[in-house]
Parts: sequence; C-alpha cells; structure tokens
Amino acid sequence: MNASPFARRSACALLLCALPAASYSQSPFRVTSPDGRNIVTVNVRQGALVYSVTRNGDNVVLPSRLGFTFRNAPPLRDSLRIASETHSSFDETWTQPWGEVARVRDHHNEMRVEVAETTAPNRHFTFAVRAFDDGIGFRYELPAQPGITDYEISDELTEFALADNGRAWWIASNRPRLDRSEQLFSEGPVSTLDSVQTPLTMEMTNGTYVVIHEANLVDYPRMFLAGPRMESRTLRAALAPWADGVKVRGHTPLVTPWRTIQIADRIEDLHPQVLTLNLNPPSKIADTRWITPQKYVGIWWGMHLNTMTWSSGPKHGATTENTRRYIDFAAANGFKGVLVEGWNLGWDGNWISNQNAFSFTQSYPDYDLPALTAYGKSKGVGIIAHNETSGGIANYERQLDDAFRLYQSLGIHNIKTGYVADTVGGGQSHYGQFAVRHHRKVIETAAKYGIAVDAHEPIHDTGERRTWPNMMSREGARGQEYNAWGAEGGNPPEHESILFFTRMLGGPMDFTPGILDVYLKATGAPHSLEEARPRTTVAKQLALYVVLYSPLQMAADLPENYAGRPEFQFIRDVAVDWDTTRVLGGRIGEYVAVARKTRDKDEWFIGAITNASARSLDVALDFLPRGRSYVAEVYADGPGANWRTNPLPVAISRRTVTSASRMEIAMAPGGGQAIRIRAVP
Repeated sequence: MNASPFARRSACALLLCALPAASYSQSPFRVTSPDGRNIVTVNVRQGALVYSVTRNGDNVVLPSRLGFTFRNAPPLRDSLRIASETHSSFDETWTQPWGEVARVRDHHNEMRVEVAETTAPNRHFTFAVRAFDDGIGFRYELPAQPGITDYEISDELTEFALADNGRAWWIASNRPRLDRSEQLFSEGPVSTLDSVQTPLTMEMTNGTYVVIHEANLVDYPRMFLAGPRMESRTLRAALAPWADGVKVRGHTPLVTPWRTIQIADRIEDLHPQVLTLNLNPPSKIADTRWITPQKYVGIWWGMHLNTMTWSSGPKHGATTENTRRYIDFAAANGFKGVLVEGWNLGWDGNWISNQNAFSFTQSYPDYDLPALTAYGKSKGVGIIAHNETSGGIANYERQLDDAFRLYQSLGIHNIKTGYVADTVGGGQSHYGQFAVRHHRKVIETAAKYGIAVDAHEPIHDTGERRTWPNMMSREGARGQEYNAWGAEGGNPPEHESILFFTRMLGGPMDFTPGILDVYLKATGAPHSLEEARPRTTVAKQLALYVVLYSPLQMAADLPENYAGRPEFQFIRDVAVDWDTTRVLGGRIGEYVAVARKTRDKDEWFIGAITNASARSLDVALDFLPRGRSYVAEVYADGPGANWRTNPLPVAISRRTVTSASRMEIAMAPGGGQAIRIRAVP
C-alpha cells in the first residue's frame, strides 16, 4: 500500500552575477538524508563546482570536482557560479512485481542547484542531489540553450575523492579482450586502483562500506572509474567511448544517469540494495502479471561439457526429441521453463564470427519450434528462446520485431540474449552509448510483445528493472560456465562470496547454479582440479540458489544427473521471488549467510557459503514470527566433505524451530548449507 507522498519546497535565490569570474568561492549548500546522517555539500571553489559527502560527521568523499569537456567546444568546468537552489522532500512506499523484497520505501531529500557560467558561452545546468538514509545520488541536467545544442562530450569530469585509503574489491575495465565483466575479482587499497568497473565496493578504515555505481542509464555510456591521481585516492568517471573516442553524442536537453554512493555502517546492510531502484522512474508496464519469476532447465550445460553442440550435426542439442525430453523433465519437477540454445540457423562454422548469419525466426530442420511450444504449453512449461547475436546488433535489430512477434504468437514469453564478441555493432564498445541504446531498444521492444529478457554479455544493471520489470536477469560476471572450461580453471572457492557484496549490489544475476555432478563425469571421466570443475561442494551449489539472487533460476545440470539425488528436492522447493531479505552475516571473500522469505507464503530459506576455509556460524532465527512452529529442512555438507577432495556428501536432516531457536551452520572447506524453513501444518 502506497503512502501519500509529501513535498516541501523552498527556494533561496543567490544571484552572484556581479562577482568576477573564477575569483571567488561561494558558501556551501547542503542536503541531508531523512535520518540526518548523510550530508551532501555543494559549493563553488575558485570557479569550480565541487561536492562532498559526510556520514555521521565523518568524511566519506572530500571536495570533488564536477563538469564536462567537449569536442569543439569549451569545457564546462570553470568560471561557474551557483545562481539558486531549491529543496524538496519525498516519502513513498511502492511494491515491486518481483524482487529481493516486495515493498520499497523511497524516502529522500532533494536539492537542485542551478549553476551558470560567468563567461561566454554562458551555459547553465542543474546539479540534482538526492540524499537517502542508505546513500546518495546526483546527476547533471543540461536544458536546451543557445550555448549548447548538439554536443559531443569528450569526458565527464565527475570525481570521487575518497576520504581514506580503504580496501576495494574490483575487476578491471581496460584490459584487452576483457572488456566484459567475466573476470575474477582483485583486492587492494583504493590508492592502487587503475581502471575498474562498478559497482565498486570498498571497506573504509573506520568500518564503513561505500559502493560507487550508477542508476537509470539511458542513452549514455556506462561509467567506469579511472584510478587515483598520484596516490590521491581520487577516482574519476571514465565513460566507455564510441569507436572514434567521443564519449557521448546528442542534442540538448541532456539528463545524465545518477552517480550513486551507497553507504552502510555494517556489511549486513548492503543488501537488499534499493538505492538504484529508487532513482529510476516507476514501471511503464501497467499490467505486469505476465512477468513470472521461475525456475528453468536448459539445453545448455551439455554444450559446455562437449556432450552436445550448438551447431547442427550428430551431437546437435536443440533437436525436437531432446527438447521434448527436457520439457517432460521440467514438468515432472515443477519447473516452468526450458531454455534452448542452438535452435536457430547461424551456429554452423565459426559462430562467434557469424554476426550476420543468425536468424531469430528460422529453426534448424531437426527442431520444430511451433510443435514444441504447443507441447510445452500442454505441460505448463514455456520455451525460453535463445538469441545469440555474436555482437551483430544491426542484424538483430533488423529482425527484432519479426522475431518477437513470432514468439508472442507461439506463447514464448522469455528470451535469453547474448553478445559473445570483443566488440559490438562493428567495432563499438560493449558498454558505450551505442550499446546502451541497443539494450534499451531490446527491453522496450520485448515489453511491447509481452516478453521478458535474460541478458548475457550485458550492460550492467542500473535499476532499470523498476521501469521495465520485464528486464529480469542478466549475466555480467563470471558465472558457472567457467567451471566447465579447462583453460580457465574454474572459479575459486571464494568467488561467490565476493560476488554477493560486489556484482550482486547491481542487481539479479543469472549465475546458473545447481551442478550436482561436480566431477563432471558426464564428459566421460571425472575432471581433476588441474582441469575445470566446480570448486564447491554439492551443498554449496544448493545454497547458491538463496545467496545469488535471480528471479530466473536455472537447474543447470543435465537432467540425468539429478536422478536418484535426494538433495535435488531443495532445488525443486526453493523459491525465486521474495518478500523479505535479511543478511545474517558475511565477510567479503570469506562467507555469506542470508535469509529470504518467500513472497505470499509462510516460508523462509537460508543460504550460507564459505571460501576454502571451513567455518561454523551461530544463527538466530528471530526473523521468524513469534508463537509459531516451523520445520527446518537442512541440506548440509556431509561427513568429510571438502571441495578439493570430497565434494559430494550431503547430510539431510529436519528439526522443529521457532523464533527463539538458534542454528549452528557448519560448512566444509568450499562448502555451504541450504535450509528450507516451512510452517508446521
């Protein structure tokens, strides 16, 4: 139920036209979060516009410059004055159609600062700041004006001058052939950063957690962060460029994405992250009932194990017969979708180079798309159509309406997109303005045809799922597939506990958990650690369904690998849509424990994972309603379990619990624990 928003507006005009250019400073203007703890200060120092952030009186961001440089135009950074400022407040609670939490409170105070040049060409803009209890957001708004119509931005000059040399967890943004986000995380002091991606998570020396990211990315390039200047701990916005080096092209008015700084006193308060959601407009889809969180299976893992192929031939995975088998398996186990990769023409030969060969409407002869969608519908199972582009954006966009119209006519309501290529659109960055425009076009076109999107090799999540809730999940990190690739060696045991406090602060991830055949025996022989295999125990694979949030969760293993495995019951039971999320404890790179309540059901799930070290957690169940009894179904690491030498044992037990109970969660090296807590009938 939404509370009535209220607004309080006041204006204090401060006309400073008579002051000489670049020779003065202005008194600071401030906006404070509703709880009074976060304060953003904006002022002019020697003609430059700067902002700073404090929390509880401690510096978080020291005075940091703002502005732009342009191609063929003077920079917008000097000889500035603040002409006026206005304040307003907002308080509303809104309901998500799906998410980590059902209800989100948007409670903030806003300051809008009108900024003008004191010299020609006398441009002006608004610097908007919103202060929330969990962080702040700011953006630039450049109206249409004679001094700036068509523009080419060379650089956004936004800085983040961090108050201390905290510890950061990061992935690079400037390495050749690593333009995408599928990297292992590094850790080190802020002063050692070079060029990194966001969300960037940092732990300051006073224990405060700070996360820099962005919100509402529309028709603008993705923001990276360029490393500190001469050990100054100052990070700078570094926008993904067009092929010719220009960062942003357009015509005023221009509204940039919000630059966000999430701030938390405790690591447990980093989730659920709703700051970016609150900085996006409300949903543009009036009726969202067709957007359905679900678990699915897929013709996918076999390609990574080399037991199937995307291309046609004797091992072709996407055949009518094989897909019917997957549909039957999904229906028998309560899964609502079957992902099919390799169903459409274009996979033969070097498919990574087949930018213009893919058809998104024509199937291989051994795959009957209309018959399979009808068969799936009769079983309550939908087909998830894979649309791999190999970076061929023009080819995809030419077919977009025809493909989505076909899918709508057949009853296909979910697609998985892919952009496996070093560049997209003939030499453009995966993250530049060109790619951002394309991804938004796909989301909006899909919404028109009643289709939800799971994007791989994507633009990172900036909260647009609030506006377009059919944008459900995405990859954007190093996922399970790396555990099947010998050359890469798999993900180390600490990887997922880092993801939870870094990548997952951006939004849902299609990690594809649920591999029970961790030795990968399906390939013909068990894999050794010198090759690739999941660096987890089986129990940890179960726990990942709770820890790594996605409204679309895959049971990623081959169907035959679930046969006769009692632990598969947890994958059948685990929910994918949540009313409440509560982090019970964690340490980046070490462990995570999180509890989530199923939406519209008296049921909770707990997922806990650890790195290569064994550990035991004492967890209070005080989040359960008082006066009720529950059954806890526990899937724990079994006797002698160890990710390296003995990953298979799972101990399944049950016990009665209440809100007064405590549970000891014991985890083996590289292990985890998954718990379902349901009301006693």
